[in-house]
Amino acid sequence: MSKIAIVTGASSGLGEEFIKNLGNEDIDEIWAIARRRERLEALANISSVPVRPVPMDLTDKENISRLSEMLSDEKPEIHILINAAGFGKIGLTEDIGRDSLDKMIDLNCRAAVDVTLLCIPYMPKGSRILEICSTAAFQPFQFLNVYAASKAFLYRFSRALYIELRPKKISVTAVCPYWIRDTEFIPTARSGRNNTAIRHFPLSSKKKSVARIALNDSRLRLPVSTPGIMCTLHRIAAKFIPSCLMCLIWSGLRRI
Repeated sequence: MSKIAIVTGASSGLGEEFIKNLGNEDIDEIWAIARRRERLEALANISSVPVRPVPMDLTDKENISRLSEMLSDEKPEIHILINAAGFGKIGLTEDIGRDSLDKMIDLNCRAAVDVTLLCIPYMPKGSRILEICSTAAFQPFQFLNVYAASKAFLYRFSRALYIELRPKKISVTAVCPYWIRDTEFIPTARSGRNNTAIRHFPLSSKKKSVARIALNDSRLRLPVSTPGIMCTLHRIAAKFIPSCLMCLIWSGLRRI
């Protein structure tokens, strides 16, 4: 029985960076899931572990069924699951449009839950789940409204699942990074109307450090990983400052 890791959103950005770092894990193969086949095939050049490209769009429920069938046929041992698929949009909620908002909720929430539930039956004692949330999960964010709400959903889901899976000795880590400057997230989020609602992204993180810290935190079985100073400070502040005041603070910061 092969020991595998599954990474969604693997074709670029943080997902791709996780692929690079999984060579230190005791696994035989990585199943890399994303829409772009050619990008997935190129991952073999950066990974010391064999990579199986699994091209699929997780917002399509037929692909969730196809993944279920693959797992049922091969019955692998899933030692690590990293749900890194997701996207956001910046702007007024009414301007972003229902289609984009629906896809955001579908990918960031429903697909993450579906993939997690499919994988759990194949995860042995000691295996790990990393749900890639965001520091946006800690408070409401105007002009990043639905994205922040979707990550709050995933954060709460992860925190509760951590407790539910403790008897199985499976750990769940909610990874909550700050802005990451060297991925496609910011350009994608800013594509559309009101794309200057957030003008700058000061003190942004880099994907290399985020992936490294997140994996280390998951090895320590931490329920939450804040991989950087800014997201750690944000997590602490959100515990003590009311949401309405945090939104006022954000109103000023986003114009800097």
